[in-house]
Amino acid sequence: MKTSLLISTYNWPEALDLVLKSAAAQSVQPFEILIADDGSKDETKDLIEAFKNRTTTTLKHIWHEDKGFRRSKILNKAIAAAAGDYIIQIDGDCIMHPDFVKDHIAHSAGGQFLFGSRVNIQEAYLKELFKKERINFNFFSKGIKKRTRALRISILADLYKTSPILSKKLRGCNLSYWRNDFIAINGYNENFEGWGREDSEMAIRMLNSGVLGKRLRYSGIVYHIWHLVKDQSRFEINDSLQKETQENKVKWCKKGIDAYL
Repeated sequence: MKTSLLISTYNWPEALDLVLKSAAAQSVQPFEILIADDGSKDETKDLIEAFKNRTTTTLKHIWHEDKGFRRSKILNKAIAAAAGDYIIQIDGDCIMHPDFVKDHIAHSAGGQFLFGSRVNIQEAYLKELFKKERINFNFFSKGIKKRTRALRISILADLYKTSPILSKKLRGCNLSYWRNDFIAINGYNENFEGWGREDSEMAIRMLNSGVLGKRLRYSGIVYHIWHLVKDQSRFEINDSLQKETQENKVKWCKKGIDAYL
């Protein structure tokens, strides 16, 4: 199968630089890299153009104008442009373990999506992180917490089973799914603007359509770089949209990826 590594970003080129370096260091390379850019300035564009010259992997930079937090829209646009059968999704502040792509591929299966954990890189370590341009971590590394999530143990990863119930562990910064399953529910709901619930609401519609979720633990590891919490002023609105999807067992959103296909 062809895999598309999808990276969402917004105006943090220092973090994206480390993420792209970790992409170049993957033991199994994706078929392509998609960067879903929610309106970053030229510094991010210049970084991406420079990276294109250092990799043989196809890279597509999908950008739209900055009109506030419109992550759902830019992710839909990026996935509409994808040539891969399988989407592996992270955020532009998540450094990947060298076997991250390999692990998502190994655990992929029809009729399911995967959601993984994240190790937290602490605020106090950021200066050293960016100075040393560090992309390799392990259980014993300094500057991290939730360090048990840095353990990669295949025999334990295989113990996790699929479920039809939304997990509170699901995060959009470590997620993978079949592109066809995503299109079948019309992708992300673009009524979600501002921070919160867009990933879990999308996953609920997948579950409602019969696609099962499976936790990827002790495998598929990312290291999340600390940052200030984004504006949460629309969280209650987004939360109510998710509750409506859950209560009414919604499978399809009206404002989704079909606008770009």
